[in-house]
Amino acid sequence: MRGPSCVTVPYLLVRHELRLLASLWLWAARRTEGATAGGSVFGYSRGQGAMMFGFGFVCVIETVMMSVLLRDWPTAHHVVLVLDVYTVVFVVGLHAASVVRPHVLDPGGGTLRIRRAVHLDVRIPLERIASVRRELRTTHERVDGELDLAVGSQTSVTVRLAEPVTHVTFLGRRREVRVVRCHADDPGGLVRAVERAREGHAVP
Repeated sequence: MRGPSCVTVPYLLVRHELRLLASLWLWAARRTEGATAGGSVFGYSRGQGAMMFGFGFVCVIETVMMSVLLRDWPTAHHVVLVLDVYTVVFVVGLHAASVVRPHVLDPGGGTLRIRRAVHLDVRIPLERIASVRRELRTTHERVDGELDLAVGSQTSVTVRLAEPVTHVTFLGRRREVRVVRCHADDPGGLVRAVERAREGHAVP
């Protein structure tokens, strides 16, 4: 399979950065992207909150230390400061993207959207779901036809499909997957909601 072109990669990277910045605005405005009328959203960011906070704190400490070390070299100081500040914004943006882009169950549209920040968005038609169950996994091996979206190194929901769906990677490569594993802050609630939607019931 051919890889992305040299033109496509810069475009994808710029789009990624713009989506992160947009996520910061949505987070500050307490808005959710992709929610539908009559649908339900299921967050997954709680499991990574402490880790992201710790990473952001380390980045802030590094920024302060580098500012002190490079105070006698103004040019280097300014360049490193810009890079360090952007790193902090990037980390916060990643967490914000996870908060404002939750999994979305849309019974009216007949789809389940499994997402992870701005990196991935898989739309699964409800009629293709063979089974959905709560399953905690902390180790994941790469297997053809399976997609593992771990948060905090774990997944808690497994969706098995009767027919494959197409997963498009960050760089535009296409994969057919029959098993999707993801994490949800309320895995039991997500499983029950999907089962009810598959049976044609409204999701509370």
